[in-house]
Amino acid sequence: MPSRRRFLHGSASLAAFAALMPWLPPSAFAAAPLLKRAIPSSGEMLPAIGLGTSRTHDVAMDDKALNLLRAVLRNLVNGGASLVDTAPSYGRAEAVCGALAAEDGMRKRLFLASKVSSTGREAGERQVEASFAALRTDTIDLMQVHNLQDTSTQLGLLRELKEQGRVRYIGVTHYLDSAHERLLEVLRKEPVDFVQFNYSIGERNVERELLPYCADKGIAVLINRPFQRSALFDRVRGKSLPDWATVDLDATSWAQLMLKYILANPAVTAVIPATSNPRYMADNILAGQGRLPDAAQRQRIIELFA
Repeated sequence: MPSRRRFLHGSASLAAFAALMPWLPPSAFAAAPLLKRAIPSSGEMLPAIGLGTSRTHDVAMDDKALNLLRAVLRNLVNGGASLVDTAPSYGRAEAVCGALAAEDGMRKRLFLASKVSSTGREAGERQVEASFAALRTDTIDLMQVHNLQDTSTQLGLLRELKEQGRVRYIGVTHYLDSAHERLLEVLRKEPVDFVQFNYSIGERNVERELLPYCADKGIAVLINRPFQRSALFDRVRGKSLPDWATVDLDATSWAQLMLKYILANPAVTAVIPATSNPRYMADNILAGQGRLPDAAQRQRIIELFA
């Protein structure tokens, strides 16, 4: 992600540390506790920064590729986070996550989320069982119907798995603004614990209806595409992070400022930027520490990216 590399200004000591030592010990993140928010359906507290794996974790199962992702995962957990979101449609990502989670007792420190993206009951069952095998676990923390594919059928399957104790939470997902109305329709008809969708400074459509609805109905919200797949970094090309971002909001990089904008909405439970770079994972964790912007500060952030 070269564009992010250009804009990773602050966190100088942490960034330098990460360059020398890809994974960081818990003490490197100890300046402030990582923000946690409750999952409304249970009250369980979930760290507000997680890890997405789309594109970034579809790699060969060899030491060279896995070493970097192993450092990403260690930075995630050492920073106080736990959520890893993957899917069978992400190529080898599920198997990679399963292999890494099986190491050194890591599974017990993780909140593993995956998805089903099949049409028909039997196809859904096969795909879900393959996810259990790939993730090397008897229990998946969150299973989601991916991109609203055969939603009613697959939610029926996931509810049965939840009743059996094999799945702890269920949800639905999408990643496009054009799907927000369909998501709302599903949420009005189908009881779920979680919903996942896109939200960023550049894509704020969910602020009108979807986020308020989730807050009102007690649905946990996961946010994907927080950087619009790096497009937001292009909007601030050549610009220095303003001093007030650090002085008032404890943000020391553009990425942190973008994530803090999202987390400032109390309806958001967690944000899951994807990365295969341990340094970026460490930077993302810092966004969940310190102060969040108020309404006036959020407007100032929007103006920076206009």
